[in-house]
Amino acid sequence: MTIEQVKAAIPHRGNMLLVDEVVEQTENTIHCRKTFREDEYFYDGHYPGNPITPGVILTEAAVQAGAILGQSFAGNVTPVLARISEVRFKEPVFPGDTVDLYAKFEESSSGFYFFSGKVTCNGKLNVRLKYVSTFLERDSGGKNDS
Repeated sequence: MTIEQVKAAIPHRGNMLLVDEVVEQTENTIHCRKTFREDEYFYDGHYPGNPITPGVILTEAAVQAGAILGQSFAGNVTPVLARISEVRFKEPVFPGDTVDLYAKFEESSSGFYFFSGKVTCNGKLNVRLKYVSTFLERDSGGKNDS
């Protein structure tokens, strides 16, 4: 899946689009990739002189992978994070690193979709998490079209 297809699947744009490509997707799993450029906005203030990628950014990237997966069964909707649990940060990610983002759909109940996810870099586990998303109907007024 190209970056244009990623943009068609989720509404994130600019600095908040944290998926560069979809490597592989099945009915219940997805593998995406993101390369963190050295000029990302958050590196200026996150450990100046020894920058590392903030955990919240890594977590958001994993959740965006799940949002792309969710489009395959939820339709043309806007993903909304409802809960994050069991987040574990293992290894840091540095400017220039390329991470692999994995999401697995576990189950749904009453309009909520349960996922597990992880972020890896160079074969090492960086983040593991569980989260719940819901999906809202997209605004037809064009807000999500850019």
